[in-house]
Amino acid sequence: MAQVEATTERVIAADAEAVFDALADYSGTRAKLLPEHFSGYEVREGGDGEGTLVHWKLQATSKRVRDCLLEVTEPTDGELVEKDRNSSMVTTWRVTPAGEGKSRVVVTTVWDGAGGIGGFFEKTFAPKGLGRIYDLVLDKLATETQK
Repeated sequence: MAQVEATTERVIAADAEAVFDALADYSGTRAKLLPEHFSGYEVREGGDGEGTLVHWKLQATSKRVRDCLLEVTEPTDGELVEKDRNSSMVTTWRVTPAGEGKSRVVVTTVWDGAGGIGGFFEKTFAPKGLGRIYDLVLDKLATETQK
């Protein structure tokens, strides 16, 4: 099994703290940021950053739906890590200042891919598909925080 990685980033015209707070607000703002690829959204514990347990289903393709139960940690300032209890998937959100009134958001998801020919296709196409999904999330995050 090879590790698969998808990374997307965006500079947002909003203060890094405000952007991070919006991402970490699982009981409020985060649900508004999710495009139609996400369903069954439910905060099961916590709701604000570290200690949150959140559930959703991610439909990456018409045939592939991933049932995610994510534990949220904040290992460093400006960083949210979502570890899926149901798989090897880990998503890390990093928010850093990018000049006055701007922030850079980098989202990276890694997981253990399949082996064989299926793994080849997964490693080739899944990062692009997930990148498109996270572009939509970042679009909504920008709209929400640049108000």
